[in-house]
Amino acid sequence: MRKTMVLAISLAGMMAMGAGKQDDPLTRPIAPEQAKRWLAPQSPARLHGSTYLVGFGGLNVALIRTSAGLILIDGAVPQAVPDIEANIRQLGFSIRDVKLILSTEPHYDHAGGLAALARDSGATVIASMPAAAVLRQGGGDRDDPQAAWLERFPGVAKLRTVRNGEVIRLGDVAVTAHATPGHTLGSMSWSWKSCEGKACKTIVFASSLNPLAADGWRFADPAHRGFVEAFRGTFARVKAMRCDLLIASHPLDGDADRLAKLAKARSPHPFVDPAACRRYAMRAEAVLEKKLQE
Repeated sequence: MRKTMVLAISLAGMMAMGAGKQDDPLTRPIAPEQAKRWLAPQSPARLHGSTYLVGFGGLNVALIRTSAGLILIDGAVPQAVPDIEANIRQLGFSIRDVKLILSTEPHYDHAGGLAALARDSGATVIASMPAAAVLRQGGGDRDDPQAAWLERFPGVAKLRTVRNGEVIRLGDVAVTAHATPGHTLGSMSWSWKSCEGKACKTIVFASSLNPLAADGWRFADPAHRGFVEAFRGTFARVKAMRCDLLIASHPLDGDADRLAKLAKARSPHPFVDPAACRRYAMRAEAVLEKKLQE
């Protein structure tokens, strides 16, 4: 009888522990092995003024503090959401302080966590019109050059669309939307002004410009001319942007070293580089031209 009681108590304890970890359909892992490369832990950091990084070694997620709440940029993969929210708390904020979430592209590595983050914060997700259609259905864009590789992700319900050049305002911060199609036809980059004392800089959070395509999908195919033209227009736009400090959706080579330097000294600022956006576009442009020649 005593053994039966002990067994019953043990089972009840196991069930209680299991109940503490309820399945959340919005944070179920996507492509866990591949995501490991992106989700290297990274301490949250104040990048410049009211701009922070709350993401990972292989995926940038940015946070902007305004007088009326927070703006989050991108959401990584679904399983990253608890860590993003923990990084926000570590900075002294709450996920409920987030009022707007800006999306760079409707791919699962940047948009997979948007639905959970929007639910937890109550924020509205903002994206381009082409991206919004894909975000609502959680991926599945058959025309995407990477369609054969892409995972589906939780669909986003609370969405607002913006056009190229439109300004989004929250409190004392104005963020400008820049259409940067190519990697996806809905890609959007974002820029805003950030000040440390009298030192004000224009920060750009840039969508991926990498001309990636699944096996068998060729940019040189006449049927895909629209993507090539979109890329070329984007390269020209990004080269011409006012850009004192660049945050790329996937961290650039050397960013980890720059963060380490920033933790030791904020002047000279290791990320400030007015030529960063131009170089970012030129590197992607060279990759596309090589693909076209091949």
